[in-house]
Amino acid sequence: MWRVFKLHRSGFYAWLHQPLSNRAHEDKRILRLIKASYIASGGTYGSPWIHRDLREAGEDCSVHRVARIMRENKLRAQIGYKHRYIKGGKPRKIAENLLDRQFNPDKPNMA
Repeated sequence: MWRVFKLHRSGFYAWLHQPLSNRAHEDKRILRLIKASYIASGGTYGSPWIHRDLREAGEDCSVHRVARIMRENKLRAQIGYKHRYIKGGKPRKIAENLLDRQFNPDKPNMA
């Protein structure tokens, strides 16, 4: 297979023994921290807030990296989780019953 891809034999066999890069291993470790923060927030935190949590925990990564890892693992912030309260007003005046519930007038334009 190393001949097909025109690679060095030693590089191919080194890749077989360690197929994931150091960055991939680091992303897996950060993903565990992201999931812990995401679950602790109830699924409401997005990448900026999770990045802030990771920075407070002493992790050194960018907000874009957190966003990429969350996007790849389909972790999205829940939007619209707050209750919206409608301010109540005065009760409206009910329109007077001009037809006296007679919906079948004798002639057109008489009601």
